[in-house]
Amino acid sequence: MCGRYRLSRRKQLVTEYFDAVPHDADWNPRYNIAPRQPVPIIRQHPKEPRRELSLVRWGLIPSWAKDASGAAGMINARSESAAIKPAFRDALKSRRCLIPADGFYEWLRTGKTKQPYCFEVNEGALFAFAGLWERWKDPSGNWIKSCSILTTTPNAVTAAVHDRMPVILHPDNYDLWLDPGFTNVTAVSEMLKPYDARLMRSYPVSTRINQAANDDAECAKPVGIEAPTQGRLFA
Repeated sequence: MCGRYRLSRRKQLVTEYFDAVPHDADWNPRYNIAPRQPVPIIRQHPKEPRRELSLVRWGLIPSWAKDASGAAGMINARSESAAIKPAFRDALKSRRCLIPADGFYEWLRTGKTKQPYCFEVNEGALFAFAGLWERWKDPSGNWIKSCSILTTTPNAVTAAVHDRMPVILHPDNYDLWLDPGFTNVTAVSEMLKPYDARLMRSYPVSTRINQAANDDAECAKPVGIEAPTQGRLFA
């Protein structure tokens, strides 16, 4: 799964990189993004040739849900089953988004302790998770937009720490992934593969990351411990 991630770039750099226009979104660099918090996503405008960046809640609430209590369990969607799961199948077909990031965290269990690791692409470059978004009307009649990050099997870098990894999309796939008119789920699902391990790295970080209230650059700095052995999976 992916339960914490980092987006340490300013909004201007994010919008420029993804060629997006900010829409009702204000963003400051974050180093410890946690579930149920507002996060930036990028969507394709349905009628105009432009991408928009907006804030939604991390933890998808299906449109048919009676309440928002299940959102915490829907921060991730398994790519292998998203096309058939009622909570995700319609979103996979026509409500896909990019979720910008420049790092994510996973925990390696060693005995009774769990050591957090940060994973990066191209030594900290911006990238995008494959995301799904949904809209839900609360009992007061307010619309709440939310999202989920798709996950897949691990590559050689992430397998050393965890048995799943978030789907990181190749930039060549951004346009098709965002196109709400492209509803071929089989073709879309072909994009949901483990990212090239040769372009990734990981390093241990402080357990400060365990507390969502800690959200500063110290959370993402390397700490000196022995690196995990490739292929060791999270219990």
